[in-house]
Amino acid sequence: MSLTRRQVTSAALAAVPLAGRSPERSHRTLYIAGDSTAAQKTADEAPETGWGMALPFFLRKDITVSNQAVNGRSSKSFVDEGRLDAMLATVRPHDLLLVQFAHNDEKSADPTRYTEPWTTYQEYLLKYVEGARARGARPVLATPVERRRFDADGNAVPTHGDYPAAMRELAAREHVALLDIEALSLALWQSLGAEATKTFFNWTDTEQDNTHFNPPGAIAVARLVARELLRTRVLARHDVIRLQESVPTSWITWPPA
Repeated sequence: MSLTRRQVTSAALAAVPLAGRSPERSHRTLYIAGDSTAAQKTADEAPETGWGMALPFFLRKDITVSNQAVNGRSSKSFVDEGRLDAMLATVRPHDLLLVQFAHNDEKSADPTRYTEPWTTYQEYLLKYVEGARARGARPVLATPVERRRFDADGNAVPTHGDYPAAMRELAAREHVALLDIEALSLALWQSLGAEATKTFFNWTDTEQDNTHFNPPGAIAVARLVARELLRTRVLARHDVIRLQESVPTSWITWPPA
């Protein structure tokens, strides 16, 4: 029996996924591979706060953040310790793998962590890119967030040498989305100035830490990351929330050690 035009149309419409139900828009996990600037901190480390702890505040609830960043790791040591393989074993199609390393790659006196910007650093980053793509996930590279350093004239000074440029070059060559957190954080520190930036870093009565963040600093950097995820179209506009809103520092929590 031949079908009527209405029946054909109805069948065609039934074969089209409903809006918002495509795999790309269903529940996804955003994995973070990185170092102590992004990592989850415990109660004994408070008020030190990784920016990865604040990133969920800027994403809708059906995007889960799996913060796998670990203190002291470089792009090399994270791989050599088996952490990348363990993470990739849980990655699924349409997930995101956000990679931020350089702080510890720069430690030339430590062969377990050191990478050279234009050779081994890029080679190790490529392992993350290829690993994510092999599993149908999307790799995202983020240049390293800047430390708090100012010259005598009050200018914010870059501290990562050639590593950001090497990552930018690799991202362009491999057609990987790039979040330029190094450039954006440097501009933010410059706009705040040498004194005001102390309120973003882990400065306490007993410590003057110009690398790691307190809750306001982590929230500020996470906001930069969320904006870049939107700008690069890694995430859609409806995926990113609160970009123009104040996020209370009381939302930051540290689990027991």
